[in-house]
Amino acid sequence: MADRKDGAAPTVERLTGDAILPVLGDVARLRMTVFRAFPYLYDGDPAYEQAYMEAYAQSEGAVVVVARAPGGAIVGTSTGAPLADHEPQLSDAFAANGIDPGEVYYCAESVLLPGWRGHGVGHRFFDEREAAAREQGFSIAAFCAVERPEDHPKRPEDYEPLDGFWTKRGYGTVDEIKAVMAWRDVGEAEETEKRMQFWMRRLDEA
Repeated sequence: MADRKDGAAPTVERLTGDAILPVLGDVARLRMTVFRAFPYLYDGDPAYEQAYMEAYAQSEGAVVVVARAPGGAIVGTSTGAPLADHEPQLSDAFAANGIDPGEVYYCAESVLLPGWRGHGVGHRFFDEREAAAREQGFSIAAFCAVERPEDHPKRPEDYEPLDGFWTKRGYGTVDEIKAVMAWRDVGEAEETEKRMQFWMRRLDEA
């Protein structure tokens, strides 16, 4: 991973289709690195990560947005795809609450190495995915975040949730929509289920 250079800002580009293939390994490693931190505490598996990212290259509507350091190394990434191309429980959760899954573009995750934060890359990640959604005719953008208790033993004292950032982007929580995902936390032997909180915004509103 590239070290930050003082004053240097990452460049951001949106990739689709076969252009995603050359960055799969770097993106998988980056996801495993950043998601090990709270609140995800994700103990990733390289083989799973590779297969997970390959699905984006096979999805006609998917995008992988990458942030590159001045030397070209990938220091951040963000993904999005039609909701129907993700796990079926996500579509089921929306349909059960009267929202057509076919209208939803799912912004799966954004990760950025700590040393490269503060350049507006998080906004660019949302800009690019929302643009891709609008270009394809989707009217809703959504994502979900893991729910962790405030007294979680691995919660850092200086941890700041991203709720304020997401709210400024026009997203709001949708408490009626819930889903469960499972992964192995760092330091644990088995996968455990986690409840996910959905956030959503309409793209056809100012």
